[in-house]
Amino acid sequence: MPMVTNAELLQKAQVGHYAIGAFNINNMEIVQAVVSAGKEKNSPAILAVSEGAIKYAGFDYIITLYRTAVKESGLPLALHLDHGQDMEVIKYCIEGGFTSVMIDASKLPFEENISATKAVVELARPRGISVEAELGRLAGVEDIVSVDEREAILTDPKSADEFVKKTGVDALAVAIGTSHGAYKFKGDPKLDIERLKEIVKACGIPIVLHGASGVPNWVLTTATKFGAELKGAKGVPDEAIKEAVKNGVCKVNIDTDIRLAMVGAIRQVFAENPAEFDPRKYLGPARQAIKKVVGEKMELLGSTDKA
Repeated sequence: MPMVTNAELLQKAQVGHYAIGAFNINNMEIVQAVVSAGKEKNSPAILAVSEGAIKYAGFDYIITLYRTAVKESGLPLALHLDHGQDMEVIKYCIEGGFTSVMIDASKLPFEENISATKAVVELARPRGISVEAELGRLAGVEDIVSVDEREAILTDPKSADEFVKKTGVDALAVAIGTSHGAYKFKGDPKLDIERLKEIVKACGIPIVLHGASGVPNWVLTTATKFGAELKGAKGVPDEAIKEAVKNGVCKVNIDTDIRLAMVGAIRQVFAENPAEFDPRKYLGPARQAIKKVVGEKMELLGSTDKA
């Protein structure tokens, strides 16, 4: 199975009315867990890498892990730069083996976001690398936010249409009510599905949902039972994710759930056996917990048996 781009995976997902999970990786065990779940579920996947992960793990190590995963699994896997903001890092990924990159200039004024995104598209397109951009801000939209504040945070469908036409991006990350991290909502979890429908209709390209971890009960229970302080953690409900996928979301980013599963498993090992210091004895269970999370996400997104 050759290396693939996000565009290739998401175009199939768009036609098939399912979504691909983009799972943030930071080390070998997370990569192994994603690949193992993908093989078990016969699912494609996106290995998402932040600029922080590149700094932590090392660019060449990440590239080697990715190529090994593709060769060993036979699965369609993309290697994607997540939330790229440093143009030098973006260029390095484009030239160094990533199959997809995200330019996140969403904090900039609209026209500057267009300009920055277009520049990345012009760099990536000749190399056959797909580009994702972001429009709107993920800020944890709550019931107490005013209408004006809400409109300023969420993605405007008309602006999304203009943005896509002027930049030529392959996928667009939008803000419809999610946020990054384990504390997404203070009130009842809500996604603006009607807004999503309008965006999908206006843009025509695959839509991406960031900040979409669900904070599963079993993950939260294990982590807190063994000492993690996560009071008030609340993710996006599975039903909301299903509704978003049903209405046009083709890529869903998962990071927090992976971290929580990992820390819960490691804490359990140390709590039950304080004398343990063999990394294989605590990273192994962490890998299994991550695999369970990833497999559940693949089933939720409908990507099983799509490899």
